[in-house]
Amino acid sequence: MEIKNRSAFHEYFFDNQYVAGVVLTGTEVKSLREGKASFNDSYCLIHKGEMWLKSLHIAEYSHGTTNNHDPVRDRKLLLQKREISKIEGKLKEKGYTLIPLRIFFNEKNLIKVEIGLGKGKKLHDKRETIKKRDVEREMKRFIK
Repeated sequence: MEIKNRSAFHEYFFDNQYVAGVVLTGTEVKSLREGKASFNDSYCLIHKGEMWLKSLHIAEYSHGTTNNHDPVRDRKLLLQKREISKIEGKLKEKGYTLIPLRIFFNEKNLIKVEIGLGKGKKLHDKRETIKKRDVEREMKRFIK
């Protein structure tokens, strides 16, 4: 099971991608297993040497009790300190942002988040990406 942030590849060029663990509550895990998450306006930031995932919407679990989670709370990402310091150095350069790309379950059935270090695309870059995608689609059509 995997949830992708499709709009991120339309909006940004990605240089590096990292896989991080996430600190979640039980109802959040159950809701993610049902595939109920939204990446709208979500981003990552580094605060006091820790990486945080902001405004990722994980829907409340349908069978949850009064102990259900807050859908848009800040979630801590688990990365090694040297990775965080490397990312922090890149973020200080102009134009770089950290965007969550996908949420998935690894082989051990743990939830991981793939984050990308990217720069925003200009309008003409977006048009170029759309043209490339259309050409590839046409090529596949002719090959079949």
